[in-house]
Amino acid sequence: MSTFRYGFETTLSDTTYNDAIQRVTDELEKEGFGILTEIDVGATLKKKLDVDFRRYIILGACNPSLAYHALGVEPQIGLLLPCNVVVQEAAPTGTVVVSIADPRAMFALVDNSAAAPVADEANERLRRVIDAIASKKTL
Repeated sequence: MSTFRYGFETTLSDTTYNDAIQRVTDELEKEGFGILTEIDVGATLKKKLDVDFRRYIILGACNPSLAYHALGVEPQIGLLLPCNVVVQEAAPTGTVVVSIADPRAMFALVDNSAAAPVADEANERLRRVIDAIASKKTL
């Protein structure tokens, strides 16, 4: 797993793109997250710009309990929700890259210390997701 300033990711060489999406969805569910949105970036770019792009999906993941708590302490936090997860093909290697936005990096924009515990818990849960995805073998 690699970490960067605003997220963390893992590269999967043992699975297909579609299986990786299912793996991500399953692991998110285990941590209490559901998928609110799915943005197929390739299809959108084809439709809007008539360009070809690798398979790339943005999943908007939400843990209702954490979201409810965050909204209770910071009403405008919805601007930073849901937690984004990206699944993309890494051509020409044939691998799949899964990236998750770091909630603590997103919440760093918020000047409200009461929101920090929510970001910390979301971060812990999402790191468990990425660790589980990285350690699992093909479904």
